[in-house]
Amino acid sequence: MRDWVPDLTDLEKPRYLAIADVIEEDVKAGRLSVGDRLPPQRKLAARLKMDFTTVARGYVEAQKRGFIESRVGQGTFVIERAREARKIRTTQNGPVDLSMNLPPEPTDPALITRMQDGVANVSENLLAHLRYQVFGGSAADKDAASAWLGRRALIPNQERVFVTPGAHPALNGILSILTSPGDIVLCEAITYPGIRAIAAQQQVKLVGLPMDNQGIDPDAFADACKKLKPKAIYLNPTLQNPTTITIPEKRREAIANVARRSRVPIVEDDAYGFVPVHGLPPFAAIAPDITWHVAGLAKCIGAGLRAAYVVVPDAKSAWPFMAALRAANVMASPLTVALATRWIEDGTADTILRFIRAETKARQELASSIMPKGTYRSDPMSFNLWVTLPKPWTRAAFIAHTQSIGIGVVASDAFTVSGEPIEAARVCLGGPIGRERLTSGLEYIAHALEHAPEVSSRFL
Repeated sequence: MRDWVPDLTDLEKPRYLAIADVIEEDVKAGRLSVGDRLPPQRKLAARLKMDFTTVARGYVEAQKRGFIESRVGQGTFVIERAREARKIRTTQNGPVDLSMNLPPEPTDPALITRMQDGVANVSENLLAHLRYQVFGGSAADKDAASAWLGRRALIPNQERVFVTPGAHPALNGILSILTSPGDIVLCEAITYPGIRAIAAQQQVKLVGLPMDNQGIDPDAFADACKKLKPKAIYLNPTLQNPTTITIPEKRREAIANVARRSRVPIVEDDAYGFVPVHGLPPFAAIAPDITWHVAGLAKCIGAGLRAAYVVVPDAKSAWPFMAALRAANVMASPLTVALATRWIEDGTADTILRFIRAETKARQELASSIMPKGTYRSDPMSFNLWVTLPKPWTRAAFIAHTQSIGIGVVASDAFTVSGEPIEAARVCLGGPIGRERLTSGLEYIAHALEHAPEVSSRFL
């Protein structure tokens, strides 16, 4: 059926809908049969003298209706109409959400079974996990935390290690200790939106520092310390969200030296530190006496665990940290903490991490093969692209365009601490969507970036 061409002459409607309608009509009339292979999207676009994006969107619409499906490496095929109900309930036929910076989800049945076995094991002691627990984790949980942190060259005393209900509550607790309303906290000029929300809630002023391709400028940091008297500096030093920058070791040492001279505590959000195979030493290893280290499990195992390991600078910092988190959160969920401990102890966590690394690398390679060169920054181990929009695209026009075709991305406004946001957007590659849906979304984006906004919009 490679020669199938839809007749669109008498259909007065958006052309992508017309393509989907003709596919549906031809299936019902018997002109297309179950198992027939439709022409490749680019080939059909050339035959119809139509934009590729329009044809691709028509195929997506027909797939939503349950008449066709795309198979990676094989093509697009007509399927049984009865399969529609099952397929529509899956994320594979929903919007292409590229807005959340999540790791790819495991797909290997053996790994999923292994993860489920861990859940079953933890449930054997279910009643104990439904009780109040010692704040900061049991001895077994702290042993697992120490073993996991050892991968980051961290070997702190257990009195400095705490198991917390996620990185966000931990950061909230740390800032509540270090600052008062009206105080200044330094950070990257383009930073994680979560710290912006926490600072706003605590009435703390964030001041963004100039950045280059190695992270914040140490001289600008030193100058800000003299002029602004900040209470802390927040950094996301490895695979920074959203720019994907990793601060080199020498730059880390220079920043740590400034922080120590200026007596400014470092709040290190090491969310992605475990993802690189050979990660650089964290600030907590370079300057342990002034660093609050937050090692979340969301990006290296799964966000639903809501667990993070925190290393405080010294024993005297433990008491105020415990008080702050206990007041706000009581404790981390014993169920999820027990599961994290189990997975670390039996090696499941390592297997998950290996999958995330391999799949992330594959998705970055996929993005490299689709996206126009020079339009984005990334890292082979990052979960996202930082897309710099070519003129005449603006972030408002780009977000409106992607939303109109069901693709979710995030404009630079969410990450910019001060000043005018640049014309850029974060495009994420992970989460529950598979490579097929990711390919579709990236192809839409790539096509848009290769044309002016008014040209891309005309083909909707």
